[in-house]
Amino acid sequence: MSQTKIILATLIVYIAVLIVVGLWASRRVNNETDFLLGGRKLGAWVAGLSYAASTSSAWILLGFTGFVFNYGLSALWMVLGIWGGYILMWAWCGPSIRSESKINQWITPTEVLCATMDKKSKKILASLAAFLISFCFIFYIAGQFDAAAVAFTSNFQLNNTYSLIVSAVIILIYCLLGGFWAASITDTIQAAMMMMSAIIVSVATVIEAGGLSRIFSTLDQMDPIFMDWTGGHEGFILLGLIMGAAGIGFGTFGQPHLLARLMAVKGERERKLGFLIAMIWVIIVYVGMSLLGLGARSLMLQPDSGEQIFYLLAEKLLPPVLAGIVIASILSAIMSTIDSLLLAASAAISHDLELSDYFKLDKLWISRFVMTCIVIAAILLAMMLPDSIFNRVLFAWSALGAAFGPIIIARVMNYEPSFGARLWSIITGFSVTVLFYTYGNISMDEVSSSVPRLLVYFSHLPGDPFERFIPFVLSLSIVLLWPILESNKYRNLTK
Repeated sequence: MSQTKIILATLIVYIAVLIVVGLWASRRVNNETDFLLGGRKLGAWVAGLSYAASTSSAWILLGFTGFVFNYGLSALWMVLGIWGGYILMWAWCGPSIRSESKINQWITPTEVLCATMDKKSKKILASLAAFLISFCFIFYIAGQFDAAAVAFTSNFQLNNTYSLIVSAVIILIYCLLGGFWAASITDTIQAAMMMMSAIIVSVATVIEAGGLSRIFSTLDQMDPIFMDWTGGHEGFILLGLIMGAAGIGFGTFGQPHLLARLMAVKGERERKLGFLIAMIWVIIVYVGMSLLGLGARSLMLQPDSGEQIFYLLAEKLLPPVLAGIVIASILSAIMSTIDSLLLAASAAISHDLELSDYFKLDKLWISRFVMTCIVIAAILLAMMLPDSIFNRVLFAWSALGAAFGPIIIARVMNYEPSFGARLWSIITGFSVTVLFYTYGNISMDEVSSSVPRLLVYFSHLPGDPFERFIPFVLSLSIVLLWPILESNKYRNLTK
């Protein structure tokens, strides 16, 4: 059997599993809480592994590996930030988010953001949050669709448009059927498949490259800077690199689909065990993908893009049957990661904006209709605005993290920001991220005046600290310093 047929057969089996899971989960969906939060009944294994899969998928297997391949050891500062985000989210934020959402019967992360606000203020914040979540997640989902389309195109000789539509329809079907339950179960399966693939391909790569010591010595001879943790930078540039790369961990606190996993955990025992399971997974997978990127560089591969490395090495180093299964598992992982994003975005629009009150329709059907619209928008974006998986995901991750993360942190610390603090924190964190992301896609040659040139310079610093770190710090500063700003404003008015 050819590798293409093996991939196709594996995919058919996996898709059949997805549909079966969707049908099974549909029997457990009786109301909006079941559809959007799984009835708050997630066990440790499902919570931990589905959380892990929701943070990764195409990004770690394709994008992160390509990042390490291109930049070497200096790219690994990012891993520390990601691991730190896991620890703080589960061990520090987790208990408060889980218990508070259960006591107050909150269904969406937006309700955590808007807690203690009056009805008018809550409506304004919820509307803003819904817009930002849907905007960012459409970019995020489009990046995942791109990855699926590339994989389908390279393995089955399908055109890009047809590949996008096929992958989107499959995902939409089981999400519409089973909602959060279907997404959580399929993400759990995905996490297991991702870890298996990461171990198999990374071990094969290390063996092919002659072992770890041979990899490191080869890379050091090829390019000493590649094996330098500083990336050849020093002073403030080095500090910016570390803050920008590790600062990706700040994005964890503002991701609705991750907050929803903690809200859905059944109890404290399940949360603690789920944390352990998620940490073991993230350590194994990131170590594996880091070694894969370094090993691929030592083998002197010359792919058109760093994001192709995983596929190239799987095809080159593994037996056809195993390579076919591994590649199919990645295709499956890409497809099923989108489900959590779809649920979070549809929840923000349908539930938080209270669309059922406007249209006088059943809440479940409103959620499903919104989900379908989001898929269509993401497909159109993927077709019209090509960009790398890595850039798409990091933009959405950083923007939401800077917008919502500081408020979540403040509330976990039992500090309730005022309406003004929350509003301007969200606006500042998001808009500053967009500003530096936009200028990061412009070259110095395209601008002439001094201010845009300065923004372009800052946006191109190693590690992107002005996109990932600075917006979060500014947003957090507004949350914490707002009482001082308000008191000064009051004193000035009374003079």
